[in-house]
Amino acid sequence: MLKIYNTLSRKLEEFRPIKKGKVGMYTCGPTVYDYDHLGHAWCYFNSDVLRRVLEYQGNEVKQVLNITDVGHLTSDGDTGEDKLEKAAKAGGKTAREIADYFTEIYFINRKKMNFLEPAVICRATDYIPEMIELVQTLIDKSYGYEISDGIYFDTSKFPHYGLLSGNTLDKLKEGARVEINPEKKNHTDFALWKFSPAGDSRQMEWEAFGRQGFPGWHIECSAMSMKHLGKTFDIHTGGEDNIFPHHECEIAQSESASGVKFVNYWFHTRFLMVEGEKMSKSKKNFYRLQDLEEKGFLAMDLRYLFLMAHYRSQLNFTWAGIEGAKIARAKLMNFVAGIKETGKVNKGFKNKFLELLNDDLAMPQVMALVWEVIKSDLSDKDKKATLLDFDRVLGLDLAKAEEEEIPEEIKAIAEKRWLAKSAKDFAQADELRQEIEDAGYIMEDGKEGYKLRKI
Repeated sequence: MLKIYNTLSRKLEEFRPIKKGKVGMYTCGPTVYDYDHLGHAWCYFNSDVLRRVLEYQGNEVKQVLNITDVGHLTSDGDTGEDKLEKAAKAGGKTAREIADYFTEIYFINRKKMNFLEPAVICRATDYIPEMIELVQTLIDKSYGYEISDGIYFDTSKFPHYGLLSGNTLDKLKEGARVEINPEKKNHTDFALWKFSPAGDSRQMEWEAFGRQGFPGWHIECSAMSMKHLGKTFDIHTGGEDNIFPHHECEIAQSESASGVKFVNYWFHTRFLMVEGEKMSKSKKNFYRLQDLEEKGFLAMDLRYLFLMAHYRSQLNFTWAGIEGAKIARAKLMNFVAGIKETGKVNKGFKNKFLELLNDDLAMPQVMALVWEVIKSDLSDKDKKATLLDFDRVLGLDLAKAEEEEIPEEIKAIAEKRWLAKSAKDFAQADELRQEIEDAGYIMEDGKEGYKLRKI
């Protein structure tokens, strides 16, 4: 039985879907005003692994991913500019052009990272009617109220506000994370719908509640998730930065509107650090996938690096780490490529694999198991079958592995070295091994012969 950490309960829980064999999963997607970075990739990677594990165990997963292309303001206090509108002005483009461009880049990067395709992709701007309807429901139930700049949710009427993050209303200090608005009933109240500022021409706005306006960031996810997954669904994923206020607000407005529990399991990925520091443009460590590619790394090297960390650990990205991941992945791919036949999946290793997955997705231990399989006494063809089975979760595309083309002169030196070793001429064998390594290759000895791979 799969156990995962539920942010809502703050403990490991057995995962039991509402409908046996069917899982509803909502993944908080990007706000498409800029390039997605390594922190985003780390978060979406963990959602991908979770989905793969659920499907590996026989579940049918309906994953819904949103694209925020309106309504995400620069401040948690529902103030400041819309991030899309701000980027459009800075770039001399329309907001739609900005959103379309960065959405395309995001999905190109998803494909490179081998993330599974969501069942449903929701652009926020396609669900404005559903958002307006949800806001109206909250107004009708006296949870929503209007002030000069928009319609807000009254958090004092939702007693469970703060349960997800631990930020109870008593603990939340006015102005701590949100700017003070004297018109709000409570400093923790958040915008459901914002009115367009007088005299300010917005590119994305709609007529609702008697004025031109646009949705609050939080209302988008509630409207879209419930539209496709129902009033209560199994699991909601995102980064730990989404816990408060975004996911906290989603719970409050969704449960107030529906009268039932919103989500059963909350799955959050911890932040990614870069060389021990928080990622920041000012520190020039704000890396994108394209930055890695320019340095000779592939997206799948990054995926391998991510596989060696746990989603609840604070992964520290380093250039030495990605270099090591690149070498290890090449070694794994070459091993699989060098085996021409596929045998049977080993039950013992498969059971151990499942045991580790069920233990809150223990991926570092899973990767150790991968190399344990390689070093085991299994036949090569059974090793390959077992690794290909594991890859349904790992997502490294091992089935597409192709053996690297080794230059003929390196093969000739390797043959001489193998003969020298067989003749117990270890001095010459060591000399020839060094010659191979100096040329940029490694010769690995095994019971059934040797393998060559590029360093």
